[in-house]
Amino acid sequence: MSQTSPSAHSDASLTRAGESPASRALRLAGMVCLVLMPLAVWLANRSAPLMLGLAAAAFLGATLLSEPVAVSIARLHRLLTAPVALAIAAFLAWALISIGWSHKPSASLQAWGELILPIVFALTIAVSGRWRPTPLLFRALALAVIVAAVLVMIELASGLSQRAALGTGKMMTFVFNRPAIVLLLLAVPTAHALWSRPAGWPDRALAALLAVVVIVVVFRSESEAAKLGVLVLVPCWTLAALAPRVALALTALAFVLTMAIAPLLGPTAEKLLPSFVLNRLDVMSAQARIDIWDSFGEVARARPIAGAGFGTSATMHEHKVAAEVSAEHRTLLGVGHPHDMPLQAWAETGVIGAGLLTLAGLFLLARLRQLPVAELAPRLALFAAAFSIATVGHGAWQGWWIAGLGAAILFFAMDAAPRQGDAHG
Repeated sequence: MSQTSPSAHSDASLTRAGESPASRALRLAGMVCLVLMPLAVWLANRSAPLMLGLAAAAFLGATLLSEPVAVSIARLHRLLTAPVALAIAAFLAWALISIGWSHKPSASLQAWGELILPIVFALTIAVSGRWRPTPLLFRALALAVIVAAVLVMIELASGLSQRAALGTGKMMTFVFNRPAIVLLLLAVPTAHALWSRPAGWPDRALAALLAVVVIVVVFRSESEAAKLGVLVLVPCWTLAALAPRVALALTALAFVLTMAIAPLLGPTAEKLLPSFVLNRLDVMSAQARIDIWDSFGEVARARPIAGAGFGTSATMHEHKVAAEVSAEHRTLLGVGHPHDMPLQAWAETGVIGAGLLTLAGLFLLARLRQLPVAELAPRLALFAAAFSIATVGHGAWQGWWIAGLGAAILFFAMDAAPRQGDAHG
């Protein structure tokens, strides 16, 4: 949700000036892969890492054909020495160490690889010196997101007719939960770019259409996490545009508190949500999620410092820590993950891992604080929405989720230098 530095932009301009035909072809191929990501996730809902990886390979090839490796290494060094990058790297290192006390080290290592690969792919594109989104690219991406969203809605309305005709994928409507989330993530930087840097009314009209279509597909889907993301995204964006310091403070407070109380999330939710509210939230399976949070919360409290080991949530019921969980909550340790990212971080990596992730988030918010209001608002809204999705949704380290976030961040990689009239409020 930050952006590349001015020096990185200068590097990109200089390298593209002497770009060879082969390098240009690879760069365009990488852009096409990213533009096609929305359609890919409609067809195969876990394909975001594949598209990001193909794009990364193309951009890497373009870079190797255009500049000395030392230039890319210098660019990589600039990115990796940023505070947020150091905190994330520390978490990844700690997560790798914690595999040492996992009950299934090979499965945990696979989960770690699923987490880190999309990060490496996004980082490769960012340091390539060939990446900077253009208006044409945003228009193409907007159209791809709209088409993918329409295809999802047609399938939902027709009983998965396209999927049946193609003979691909699971014949269940929940398979569109992941595409709904990825389309929402990609729509934020795209709508912002088209609206704030229009080449006339068509760009703004396209941005408005994109926003409407994505919101509709989110609320047509079964993804309650995506719906929560929209309900957080819109007011946060509005508040950040009107009172950025207030929005930043509230987001930081909510983020820190959510990370801190994760081991007690189940009991806290039980107390704060009245029974009549829980009864009305049957679509969200609210009570079931609270029971799951209770189960994994006991794991987090049983291993508060180092956790049970990275990637152990998938088979936590087989971990020896399961014996320390009360009998009534032991069964739900077999659901696969806690349906809450902060709680999963606590259960698997303890206060050390959760603390490092909290630090990374705060460093990112501090970086966003330096941006002009017009650039801060959509990035802060995406941060808040993505974190909200992670607190009630899928497994924290799933590759499709990390790839979707990485792609959204890349599409925010534009010149965010303050413009006349912008100021913090």
